[in-house]
Amino acid sequence: MKNLVKISVVVVISTAIGFFSAISFSQIEIKPIKINDGSSDKDQKEFLKDVISRVKKDYVEEKTDRQLDEAAANGLLSSLDPHSSYLNEDALKEMQVQTKGEFGGLGIEITLEYQVVKVISAIEDTPAFAAGIKSGDYITKIEDKSAIGLSLEEVVKKLRGKPGTKVTITILRKGEKEPLVKTITRQIIKVKAVKAARFKDVAYIKINTFSEQANLGLTAELKKLKSQIGEKNLKGLVLDLRNNPGGLLDQAVEVSDTFLNKGQTIVSINGRNKEETKYFKDEADESLIPNIPIVILINEGSASASEIVAGALQDNNRAVIMGMKSFGKGSVQTVIPLDKNNGAIRLTTSLYYTPSDKSIQAHGIEPDIIVNEAKIEKTANNNLRDSEADLKGHIEVQVQKAISDSKKDQIDDNNSDIYDKDYQLARAIDLLRGINIYKHSTRKIATESK
Repeated sequence: MKNLVKISVVVVISTAIGFFSAISFSQIEIKPIKINDGSSDKDQKEFLKDVISRVKKDYVEEKTDRQLDEAAANGLLSSLDPHSSYLNEDALKEMQVQTKGEFGGLGIEITLEYQVVKVISAIEDTPAFAAGIKSGDYITKIEDKSAIGLSLEEVVKKLRGKPGTKVTITILRKGEKEPLVKTITRQIIKVKAVKAARFKDVAYIKINTFSEQANLGLTAELKKLKSQIGEKNLKGLVLDLRNNPGGLLDQAVEVSDTFLNKGQTIVSINGRNKEETKYFKDEADESLIPNIPIVILINEGSASASEIVAGALQDNNRAVIMGMKSFGKGSVQTVIPLDKNNGAIRLTTSLYYTPSDKSIQAHGIEPDIIVNEAKIEKTANNNLRDSEADLKGHIEVQVQKAISDSKKDQIDDNNSDIYDKDYQLARAIDLLRGINIYKHSTRKIATESK
């Protein structure tokens, strides 16, 4: 038996040399391997202790018991999926600050994919957004040092810093032949959960993040817009969830509740035990804008809570979803505090499902109407035919004034810029007005036919 073992070792080493001839074996110390003869099984707890003991004794750098225990915990959790991890006390406090809607850094939501940091979205009005960071970007270097293989907590720690200081990151982007290098100035990030604007007879609300202020901000802004426009004049609502990385589940449920009727399913959560599926349903009939058409804008940066709201209103036929397919982050992480101030574990415990029982995880929300990002460019005299080019006097003046007045009717000075630059938003507004024209026409035909 001993001879057989020796022969086997020789064959393995010979094969290794064949494949890795560039490796100098003088750098490798091969210690005797203890062969398990099957007489006894090691207890699994002893196995982990043995690994930690070996690292503590033989690793090139000295590590404390605390460092090794935390590394072991994080390695175990991060091997499960990109969203499970260990949170030490500092990381736990930081996560709690983020859900309040105010934190320091660049303003990006990130995840891990194949040990590489992937951007979920750059939050609007943050340094990362201004620098052009996009959903789907991969961060490969931070300050010219590789970020591949680092945990999320390690990456966040490197990206965070004193406000006003700069950090340089290298990103890979689909469609770009070369890596992109971005130098971004850190700021204290104060994310305003909700923004609003009026487009004449259409209300526009953008939810940037589902922090604790999301539903209160939505309700307050919607009431304000409804009063400004007038209930009878309100043609519709554009709910903008683009580049919204998500946030709190209860806020997603409350926002959905604002637009649905009592008893309608918002989202379900399935864990390991399918018999314990939890359903979240609307608790009250909508009262703010009943029967008013809604368009929800989503894109690749819409994730988690954003996908819950979009899926709930889509499946309940309460809104038209427009834009691009969402990110597909439909897993639920439960933060479980550990005893003796040992931080917490963030563990994926279940998956989100839309009311029609479609999994959000990795699939995302498919828009009803696909609209790519684009830019509207104006052309001179595009409203006049060549045969009318020689019109003089008051007729030409009146035509030009009518065109100008029409544009003023559509938008005011405060939001003309976004209408000109945001093609997806422009199409959403056009759709809402088109729906109202159609509804008015069908009512008129029905009345005339009586």
